Amino acid sequence: QVELVESGGGSVQAGGSLRLSCAASGYTYGSNCMGWFRQAPGKEREGVAVIDTGGGSTYVADSVKGRFTIAQDNAKSTVYLEMNSLKPEDTAMYYCAADFIRRGYCPLPPYDFGYWGQGTQVTVSS
Repeated sequence: QVELVESGGGSVQAGGSLRLSCAASGYTYGSNCMGWFRQAPGKEREGVAVIDTGGGSTYVADSVKGRFTIAQDNAKSTVYLEMNSLKPEDTAMYYCAADFIRRGYCPLPPYDFGYWGQGTQVTVSS
């Protein structure tokens, strides 16, 4: 049974940094897409960054490019989202998700991901 557990959220001031972690279990890690998504109150869930856990390629949404980085530790079956220069508009619930469909690339839209963690709240104050 696939399980994804996020951690690392919290409250920071604008300009600060946070690192989110997503620990995956219940399957053989290293051959699927993992992603970070966020949803602010009253807004749709959006893709932030994705990583191919097999090849290591990544893609980051334009809205956070240059500030956020997605990375992984294969030995720990963990995906990270390093967030720097945080802005108040980054405030949202952040979710980790897994996609097991082999497409040859990792998609960014949330609807392509079938397994989700419970989320971790990130609040950025001005």
